[in-house]
Amino acid sequence: MLQDKTIAFLVAPEGAEQVELTEPWKAVKQAGGTPKLISTKPGQVQAFNHLDKADSFAVDATVDEVSAADFDGLVLPGGVANPDLLRTDAKAVRFVQDFFQGGKPVAAICHAPWTLIEADAVRGRRLTSWPSLQTDLRNAGATWADEEVVICDGGPNKLVTSRKPDDLKAFCQATVDVLGG
Repeated sequence: MLQDKTIAFLVAPEGAEQVELTEPWKAVKQAGGTPKLISTKPGQVQAFNHLDKADSFAVDATVDEVSAADFDGLVLPGGVANPDLLRTDAKAVRFVQDFFQGGKPVAAICHAPWTLIEADAVRGRRLTSWPSLQTDLRNAGATWADEEVVICDGGPNKLVTSRKPDDLKAFCQATVDVLGG
């Protein structure tokens, strides 16, 4: 389904919720795609299990070394610190914006829509997130829904969003379906 497709997974140097990185990563690989870990700094990223340190993962490239044109889609894992750090990095925000402007699919789970807000990519879109982000999303012009997974095609690209780790099965399936076209 994702043969010959390369999918960017953008995370900050620390703070990504591990399961929100590893489960979609596995789903992309199982569907025949090639996931690439992109970050704002080279080396390793430190994932978390909620507030506890989990595993580290090797970065394939930094946002300085790649562009959205190099990929067929983008996955944004959550975790509280991860998107908060990404939204303060202008190059990371620009990287995300370029997927929207290029009409490429994007999938974001949990707190990851914070980065989408900073990229001005939610205005007029319908999506979901961790519940505490709903006011931020509404203030940024989105329609927020309390649903397991939301697929929005009311913009320049398809956008897949989910609320939390409990939604990962539905999120992974919708992400693979949308990335596969």
